[in-house]
Formats: sequence, C-alpha cells, structure tokens
Amino acid sequence: MNTTIIGSGVAAWTLVRELRKADPDHHIRLITADSGDFYSKPMLSNALASGKTADTLVMTPAPKFAEQQKVELHPHTTLKAIHTATNTIDTTAGQFEYNNLVLALGADTIKLPLQGSGAADVISVNDLNDYAEFRKLLEGKKQVAVLGAGLIGCEFANDLLKADVHTTVFDLADRPLARLLPPEASAFMQNKLQDKGVSWKLGRSVESVEGHAGQYTLRDSSGETTQAELVLSAVGLTPRTALAKDAGLEIGRGIVVNTLGQTSKANVYAIGDCAEYAGKYVLPYIMPVMQAARAMAQTLAGKPTDIKFPAMPVSIKTPDCPAVVNPPLPEHEGQWEITPTEDGIKALFKGADGALLGMALLGDASKERQALTPQLPAML
Repeated sequence: MNTTIIGSGVAAWTLVRELRKADPDHHIRLITADSGDFYSKPMLSNALASGKTADTLVMTPAPKFAEQQKVELHPHTTLKAIHTATNTIDTTAGQFEYNNLVLALGADTIKLPLQGSGAADVISVNDLNDYAEFRKLLEGKKQVAVLGAGLIGCEFANDLLKADVHTTVFDLADRPLARLLPPEASAFMQNKLQDKGVSWKLGRSVESVEGHAGQYTLRDSSGETTQAELVLSAVGLTPRTALAKDAGLEIGRGIVVNTLGQTSKANVYAIGDCAEYAGKYVLPYIMPVMQAARAMAQTLAGKPTDIKFPAMPVSIKTPDCPAVVNPPLPEHEGQWEITPTEDGIKALFKGADGALLGMALLGDASKERQALTPQLPAML
C-alpha cells in the first residue's frame, strides 16, 4: 500500500508523521513544488518582532524529515494532472501511480484588481520564499501599507509595529476583524493597536498604487492618498482547486471532502487549506489540520476514522491586544452578550436557551479561554 501526498505544508507533514505512527511499514511518497522544508506557516505573520529570518523559521529541513519518517521525497516537483481512472498523476518529474492520493495543496493569496504603475510591486506573504522576499524589501523601510484588516492583516500590522515600522491598514469593512468579532470587540482591537501606532483607513478600498522602488502613493475609494514605502496585501486566501476541478472532483469553496477526508473520487483525499469539510467549512487554521491529520492517517492505514472537529478557538497573534475567537457557526441563532473587563472585552454568543455558541475574548478576558472552551459546541 502506498500513499502519495501532494504538498509540504503543516497539513502534509503532520499527516506524514501521523501515518507513520499508524502504519510503520506504509510507503509514503511526498511531492512538493518547493524545497519541502518544514516550518509553521502561521508564524509568518509574527516573525519580524522575534527577529526570525526565513532560514531560522525552518524547523526541520525536508531531507532530514524525510529520512526520519522514511518518506520518498520529490522536492521542486510540480503536479500537472490527476488521472483518477488509472490512479496516476503527471508531474514535472514524470508519472507516478498511487493507491491513495492526498491533496494538501494549500491556498493562494487573493489578488486585488489594483491599478497604477506600482500595482505589480504589491506583495503578499504566503510561504517561506514570500517571507524571505518581504524581509529583503522591508530593509530600511519605516512606512508600510497593509491591505486587509482581517486576522492576517492585524497580525502583520502589530508585528511590524514591534519591528519599529509604522503601518496604515485599509479595509472595505468599517472595522477590523469584522467577520470574526462583534462591533464592540472590533472597536477594542482597533483602539488598542491605534494607541500603539497603527493607522486605520476603514470603510474604503485601495484602487490604485503609483510609484516604484520604495516610494508609493495609494489612492483609495474615498479619494484620499497615502504614502508608503512598501505595500503588503493580506486580504485573504482562496483554496487551490484548479487541478482537482480538472480531474472531475467536486469543488465548492474548496475541494469537497466527506467526514473521512475523501473527495468525490475514489482513493483521493484532501486536507488543510484546500479542503472543504462536509460541504461546509474551509478551515485555514492549525487545530483543524491536526484533527484531520490524525483521523485521516488511521483511514489511510486501513482503519476508517471520521474526522471530528471539537470547538477550536483561534488565537489572534496581536500581542498588544491578545485575542481568542470562536465565532458562532452560520446556522446558529442568538445574540452577543458583551461584558467589559478591567482591560478587555468578554463577548459571548448565546442561543435562546442560554447555551454558549461562540465567543470573542480580548485583552485580559483572553485568559478565560480554557474555562469557556468546553462549553462550546463541536463543529463536526
């Protein structure tokens, strides 16, 4: 029995480790378009303040990890096509057969339709190579524009502050983290980061970026202009689904999988940022990856095991405003109960029967995570 895994992010390497534990003799092949070195992608948005370079973010070089886990490694190899009828894949290193195929393809950054001579210079940080380029471009800079006030945008804004770089954050929403936090919690986050030096330009979008080589003028939808030496886009991710779609797999927002992680085609699985679990959830966070990898490893080892997602609060890495959020599911009805604390906000989303369905804990209230999490409902 062999399993071929496409990708080398946290989802892929975690699955390798779990599968090796579940089946010591299982043949594992890992194919990745990059070097395959293991690092924690979530650390990319808070690595500056701790002085991390791309090299020091690497936890385990790919050849060493492959040797430890007895993996047939194919780095710098790109997947070109999936043939589910013959259980084969085409790659830049040739064709491979598989018994089971796991797509851990990750996600791409969303590209904004920006105008202007500097639009092509706008960067995103989605992997280790992007981070290395970001660090290089940031040298000597003190003014950075961040496009997007979601989780990654806020984390980068705070991290850049810690590196003594001023940030101006733009977002079409009228408040930061609008999809994750109730208005009172958004306002608390906004004020905390503003007090430390973040500038906010909310309720507007950037339409054009003019300039070159460290001097840019951003014009937004309100007609205002802003100067910046570097422009970082952090407006979100879109699952990589093109090759899966070409192979006839069911696609929603991501590659649709059932509770075993199986796609609509036999012997093909998906995990991580590219997967859409149970036709409902795209979960670009670490805890769902860990849960899915443990269960999928058992399934691949011959013991079908459903993926289960308990409540998995997300920590937002903004040290100037610690935050933990577990938003209510779309199908949940209820309302937010907001309680100011000594230096924070405790927001609990409760149903009509008083059941806790979601939470947002900011500042000193974030310490209540451990006590409140067991009260939250499971996702899957």
